[in-house]
Amino acid sequence: MSKAKPFVISKWKVWEAYKRVKANKGAAGVDGESLEAFEEKRKDNLYKIWNRMSSGTYFPPPVRRVEIPKRDGRTRPLGIPTVSDRIAQMVVKLYLEPEVEPCFHPDSYGYRPGKSALDAVGQARERCFVLPWAIDIDIKGFFDNLDHELVMRAVRRFTNVKWILLYVERWLTAPVRLPDGSVEPREKGTPQGGVISPLLANLFLHLAFDDWMLGNFPSVPFERYADDIVVHCKTETQANYLRDGIEKRLAHCRLELHPAKTKIVHCKRGNGKTDHPNVRFTFLGYDFEPRWNRKKAGWSSLDFTPQVSRDARKKMRRTLKSLGLQRRSDLSLQELSEQINPKLHGWINYYGRYRKSALSYVFFHLNTILIRWAMRKYKKLKRRFGKAKLWLGRISRREPELFAHWSKLGVRPPVG
Repeated sequence: MSKAKPFVISKWKVWEAYKRVKANKGAAGVDGESLEAFEEKRKDNLYKIWNRMSSGTYFPPPVRRVEIPKRDGRTRPLGIPTVSDRIAQMVVKLYLEPEVEPCFHPDSYGYRPGKSALDAVGQARERCFVLPWAIDIDIKGFFDNLDHELVMRAVRRFTNVKWILLYVERWLTAPVRLPDGSVEPREKGTPQGGVISPLLANLFLHLAFDDWMLGNFPSVPFERYADDIVVHCKTETQANYLRDGIEKRLAHCRLELHPAKTKIVHCKRGNGKTDHPNVRFTFLGYDFEPRWNRKKAGWSSLDFTPQVSRDARKKMRRTLKSLGLQRRSDLSLQELSEQINPKLHGWINYYGRYRKSALSYVFFHLNTILIRWAMRKYKKLKRRFGKAKLWLGRISRREPELFAHWSKLGVRPPVG
């Protein structure tokens, strides 16, 4: 081995990492370099990444922080690494993930090959049919509060490769550039938005939670998607005991349960009565709560089932409003559909898996937007909402595939 290159890193891995980062797209980091700008000198840029990582001289630049609004009025910090840094992180992920993936718990679903959020929602749904109590776990500021010493200890449990350990530690401690341009050191946490962060989160919680549950409560089922966790229990007493145990375990791992958002929920079904204050929880964009369901035999029963959450529906409506479609009278109806259908397909495919009729609230609103677009577009429909609605309704019958919600959900304007 050359003294100048103490670490053996495949150039092919760097190329593969670049292709994955390119497919994921993403914004520029602190250097302002976009993916398009990076590609202009792609060969030289990739060589620099490989050369520096192989020689141990790669140091990550600061992470650009942006603030993402939350529904409670606060913001969530998102860290955006540079394009080069995302590629370097992906190189480590390509080496490390195959080593750790076989060790993970089958009910860990987040950011894992072959698993999805909908898999976790479906498993939670099945278990809520069987077990009448659940603990909705919220870890306070999980990504922001991860202890670096404990994260490194977790990584060392899975690998002793020196260059992987070196760069993971450098990414954990890389400084953050704030929106005002100032730079601050990071003494804990891993930035949401980094390529390596989800894998580090899974590594940490595999040891802090999954493995601990398996060793102490092997018969208690749960679903975990990164730091979103639901634990299922037979009785309220068991749920209270488990909640206290989990709180102590996470405190030992220097994490804290959110006192207001972590709650014990009664998964009410059938004719069972309850005076429990919590009969609903939200998991991965779905509200789980008691609902009357009509059976094929014609009778109804009260089941504890998921459907698109209230917050998700409000967010979709806000997104539709922000697109300003009704003002795009420069576009044809076909062009409007081409612009918005990818988003509609994504929403329907995810939120329409369970009780897709609950999406009607969103798509009736979209139809209203399209009606108002027609009133702006055509003089004969100006200020004639009813006539514009019938016009759009006839088109939706004639061309139901034009918009995804017309064909997949049957949410169309009336024709009479």
